[in-house]
Amino acid sequence: METTTKRPLEGRVALVAGATRGAGRGIAVQLGAAGATVYATGRSTRASRREGDRPETIEETAELIDAAGGTGVAVRADHLEPEQVRAVVARIEREQGRLDVLVNDIWGGDLLFRWETPLWEQSLDDGLKMLRLAIETHAITSHAALPLLLREPGGLVVEMTDGTAEYNAANYRVSYFYDLAKTATLRMAFAQAHELGPRGATAVALTPGWLRSEAMLDTFMGVTEETWRDALERVPHFCISESPAFVGRAVAALAADPERARWNGASLSSGQLAQVYGFTDLDGSRPDAWRYVVEVQDPGRPADATGYR
Repeated sequence: METTTKRPLEGRVALVAGATRGAGRGIAVQLGAAGATVYATGRSTRASRREGDRPETIEETAELIDAAGGTGVAVRADHLEPEQVRAVVARIEREQGRLDVLVNDIWGGDLLFRWETPLWEQSLDDGLKMLRLAIETHAITSHAALPLLLREPGGLVVEMTDGTAEYNAANYRVSYFYDLAKTATLRMAFAQAHELGPRGATAVALTPGWLRSEAMLDTFMGVTEETWRDALERVPHFCISESPAFVGRAVAALAADPERARWNGASLSSGQLAQVYGFTDLDGSRPDAWRYVVEVQDPGRPADATGYR
């Protein structure tokens, strides 16, 4: 049922696969802020950390969802294991009887590639593992979850990636394996849209801009969300960066839009959707990172976010 209240997703159920940190956490929390019940999955728990021993956990994500006004449910799952994913979906079916939003945000590949390094100099094992994490996990999750999502009309599938279809088609993205992973995810959204559209559901690909994830802030920039501008002297183009809440609000806006089917099969960005739906980042701005990249960063112009946020 659609509503225009400040909690437009009241009564809706979402599965955010890969919600431990970064964009996944931001999406899970913002869906909760809009009133949804959100199942947050991942492999990092308070009992067992994964991915470089980062401190974020799915239990913490669930608590942030609750604090935002939603209902958070933390479920440990390895999305490379079909039985574990099917168990997550079975639990949602048992406890909620429906699934309205599926966000495929599983990644875990940050430590598996080297920037601007050719294929033959990359670790083949790491590259193939990245493809499994970025592609196979998404396929396994959709395979398990789509029958439940299709029970009610109006379901939404969001495939998270890096870069729009237009940008990635014309630009080499970081490395062979990274490029392949992010381009394949775009196509996965397109293919699901073809299959889901006639059945009353919508699938899109969505990219954030330069994301101020937890790892980006403290590992690469040495700053916090409160002090991120201190990194601009070293990395001037970081001026266009955005918090994970921004892309989270993009997903919440899509899920609440009664005309979301107009986007079926589209490649979207957080900055693009902010112009359509009117939401802002935490600081009240609307960073349009991919327009900035094309018009300012790639041509080698001086960093200046004026007119882009």
